Amino acid sequence: MKYPARVKIIDVGPRDGLQNEKQPVPAAVKIELVQRLQDAGLKEIEVTSYVSPKWVPQMADNAEVMAGIARKAGVLYSVLTPNLKGFEAALAGKPDEIVVFGAASEAFSQRNINCSIAESIERFAPVVQAALEAGIAVRGAMSCTVGCPYEGEIAPEKVGYLAGLMKNIGVQRVDVADTIGVGTPVKVQKALEATLAHFDLDQVSGHFHDTYGQALSNTLAALDLGVWNFQSSVAGLGGCPYAKGATGNVATEDVVYLLQGMGIETGIDLDKLIDAGQFISEHLGRPTQSRVAKALLTKRAG
Repeated sequence: MKYPARVKIIDVGPRDGLQNEKQPVPAAVKIELVQRLQDAGLKEIEVTSYVSPKWVPQMADNAEVMAGIARKAGVLYSVLTPNLKGFEAALAGKPDEIVVFGAASEAFSQRNINCSIAESIERFAPVVQAALEAGIAVRGAMSCTVGCPYEGEIAPEKVGYLAGLMKNIGVQRVDVADTIGVGTPVKVQKALEATLAHFDLDQVSGHFHDTYGQALSNTLAALDLGVWNFQSSVAGLGGCPYAKGATGNVATEDVVYLLQGMGIETGIDLDKLIDAGQFISEHLGRPTQSRVAKALLTKRAG
């Protein structure tokens, strides 16, 4: 089996990971987390989102966070923008990339943003256009690509349908997300293959939640197809407000340990990454969700 020689990881912890936290996380802590992640060698970080504070109060400090990060050359900083108003607000923070989103499940789309999949993508068309005109890259997050809390299993055709819609409005690359973590390797490969009918291999990333403990297996299944972009969350932060019981994204530390063990280059310093995860976990007052971090921290203490 020929695996990619190098993998790029987007850490989504500061945005996707922290957005569901009930306790407010101060902007200074978020800024410090971004700093620690880039110091550990992360080249792409999803920093914040420009959504209504009424819906996601945790991200109300988006402007402060974007203004406070000490940018590092060669690092790409992305933000989620759900509409034109959010995009216009995001411009002041000078993001390198914006993220728009859509679900492969009609039921999820209705419950999440009160409209059909096609309508949701139509709403994003002007946002994508405005970003491209401003010279800002555009990524599309495709949620529920293998399973949905309302519809159950999702057919690959639905994933292909969503990928096609995103491609048509000018989205440059997409994340294939197992939002509720129900995916298993073959199902994940089918979702990726349906996406690869519309996007090149370099434009597709895997985004796996670990609810059923399948995220690393699914990462390996994606590597089998040649996928070399992945999203993960330091300390396994995160969940999904619309999916009961869904746990966080796969921990970045666990993915890096897997890749390093396979001889795949990541450019990430695992020890510094574990320190970053420990920093945010201590702030949240709970242990890290990363198995690798737990094991190596115990070893360090010994």
